[in-house]
Amino acid sequence: MKKIGITTTVPQEVLIAAGYKVIDLNNIFVTSNSYMEYIDIAEKDGFPKSMCAWIKGLYGVCVKEGIEEVVGVIEGDCSNTRALVEVLRLKGIMVYPFAYPNSHRLEDVKKSLDDFMYIFNVKKSDVEDVRSRLNKVRELLIEVDNLTVEGYATGFENHLYLVSSSDFNGDYIEFEAMLRQKIKEIKERERREYDVKLAYIGVPPMMGDIYDYMESIGAKIVYNEVQREFSFPRFKENKDIYDQYYDYTYPYDIEFRLKEIKKQIKERKIDGVIHYTQAFCYRGIEDIIVKSKLDVPVINIEGDKLNELDARTKLRLEAFVDMLKDRKGWRR
Repeated sequence: MKKIGITTTVPQEVLIAAGYKVIDLNNIFVTSNSYMEYIDIAEKDGFPKSMCAWIKGLYGVCVKEGIEEVVGVIEGDCSNTRALVEVLRLKGIMVYPFAYPNSHRLEDVKKSLDDFMYIFNVKKSDVEDVRSRLNKVRELLIEVDNLTVEGYATGFENHLYLVSSSDFNGDYIEFEAMLRQKIKEIKERERREYDVKLAYIGVPPMMGDIYDYMESIGAKIVYNEVQREFSFPRFKENKDIYDQYYDYTYPYDIEFRLKEIKKQIKERKIDGVIHYTQAFCYRGIEDIIVKSKLDVPVINIEGDKLNELDARTKLRLEAFVDMLKDRKGWRR
């Protein structure tokens, strides 16, 4: 089966219908024991140090792992991706563009998807067949998400399985079997309560240890915004592939994202929000809007190249949790 890399979540239903094995380059990069090697490859080839580590990591993965075909999201994601795909083309990699239109009009989303289907020579009926099959896996991801809120699954498990739904680890059948087994294991645990419930919003973190660390200081992340969006949790409300990618919040403006974030904060009884941004990313500016629009305390943390929390960030997070505990006590 042909492999194709993706720079972020794209309509993988189209790619699977076209006979591809989909590989999220981000997941290869961030889970590698030698992730810095990917960054080094990019910097040796001329990528500036003052550029997002994710972009450099994606490039390094393509070069080192011999990725020959890539879908690059040129609208609705990282503003540096357009330049990245140009460099990938220079390296002889076949790049297919996809865009989440800034207009966020259904007719524009439909055109973008139709163009994508045309590129890969697949019919909408074939894409809908794949979507129906993937939705069975997404049903399990909703269950994992619910088990997190109920106190059985950990915050890291929530992050890991939801973020993996961007490509279903390259094989949705194996991923489904693994999820069924994991859910069975999770349900057999004793329920654990935490003093503070947190939301994590923004791009998935470079530092995966943030989840265990928060639980070690009496707080649990029970809502992962973007990771959850990767799983398309409202698929039952979406009548077709067009509706699904129109409803997907991450690529569109912050006001659209905040509607779902506010809903989840209320439903999950969230005490505070961790807003993660990546160094040198324009999304850091959105923190101004996030803090002005949300009714719960927000802390902004920034990641760069490190794949674990540094001492300063741990101290800030601990102080934030202490403040939330005091706030809850004062309310009582």
